[in-house]
Amino acid sequence: MSPSHERGREDGWGRHETPEERADRRWTDLLQELRVAQTGVQILFGFLLAVVFQPRFADLSDTDRAIYVVTVMFGSATAGALIGPVSYHRLLTGRRMKPQTVIWASRLTVIGLILLFCTMCSALLLILRVALHNALALWLVGGMALWFLICWFVFPARALARSHDRHEK
Repeated sequence: MSPSHERGREDGWGRHETPEERADRRWTDLLQELRVAQTGVQILFGFLLAVVFQPRFADLSDTDRAIYVVTVMFGSATAGALIGPVSYHRLLTGRRMKPQTVIWASRLTVIGLILLFCTMCSALLLILRVALHNALALWLVGGMALWFLICWFVFPARALARSHDRHEK
């Protein structure tokens, strides 16, 4: 048997890993990504929670209050999704389920990124509506939403497509 068969199959990207080694590597990578995202989300969520206790909160219009409630709910859901992989790991550790854990934790992280997109856009909408008092706020949020989509999803999808094209040739 060749050394590559002893170590596991190649994953198509030049690595020779067993499924367990691949899961360990992917889990470590995921944890690093989550540390960055979780910190930002927790800080944002903390600021959102404090807004309701500010004196000017009583002066917000019904629309702005509704945007605030939606933003807090998105922030809460985002925190839950991005902290969720920790629970997966803790509850499933030692049960020989790491490859499955990594898959589900990765999916939960993508859901968290989508919720973070919603949280950021709604928080910007609230802030810009209060700051600008005009329709420009909606246009600015739309532009920023497009920027988030490009940075978070379009660039990675484009890189993935190019990578697949190179590997198919």
